[in-house]
Amino acid sequence: MSERLVARGVCATRAGRGVLHDVSLALHAGEALALVGPNAAGKSTLVRALAGLLPIDSGSVRLEGKALGEWPRDALARMVALVAPDEEAPGALTVEARVRLGRYPHRGPFRPFGEADAAAVARALEQTGITHLARRRLATLSAGERQLAALARGLAQEPRVLLLDEPAAHLDIGHELKLFRALDGVRGCGVSVLAVVHDLARAAGWAERMLLLAEGRDAAEGTPAGVLSSEAAAQAFGLRIRAHTVPGSTTPLYTFEEGS
Repeated sequence: MSERLVARGVCATRAGRGVLHDVSLALHAGEALALVGPNAAGKSTLVRALAGLLPIDSGSVRLEGKALGEWPRDALARMVALVAPDEEAPGALTVEARVRLGRYPHRGPFRPFGEADAAAVARALEQTGITHLARRRLATLSAGERQLAALARGLAQEPRVLLLDEPAAHLDIGHELKLFRALDGVRGCGVSVLAVVHDLARAAGWAERMLLLAEGRDAAEGTPAGVLSSEAAAQAFGLRIRAHTVPGSTTPLYTFEEGS
């Protein structure tokens, strides 16, 4: 698989505090990468740095071989979409209007909303299973429904790289299944997906690879089974993580016990 987004030796500061220390990763075309780690490990900071929204102190982030800073802002916005839990949108907006905002990088301020834009919006609503909510105002939705609307906005952007910070926050199990099914669908079209996932079992069942951040450093990287069975994971979470074989399934069942 070709490398689409590559970070090398990234160091970054937020609010005057060093948060990321020499972090490296590579995200390939059509790949699912789960970013895991304890609270305050630097996951959200890394996602924003990869999206070009947070300047880095040292190291590099390259998109399709070119440094992020060399991309024009409109071109970068067409290539990379970020969906974050703290996204704010006016409650008076309808879901459809919210999702239509994802087309702005393709249209700019002057080009009218066209057939290709309408098709992208309809497809994003269908992929996230919220077509029936299109006319609803955001203020009337549950937190989980608003989260799916935010994902639909990112999908309507039609990016090559989709970055998600805690995409399953506020979602019940049914909506969570819809979300990860939608992510698998866009991966099938070649979109690279990196998601911060707090549920380690869910992350292991979804992602092809996993990156563990601990105290702002890349503590372990590899297959989910390899990362979760590592001493680095046990130390980072302060847990004993055990994998159990499930007959008829290729994905282990994970259990977690206090104490590393």
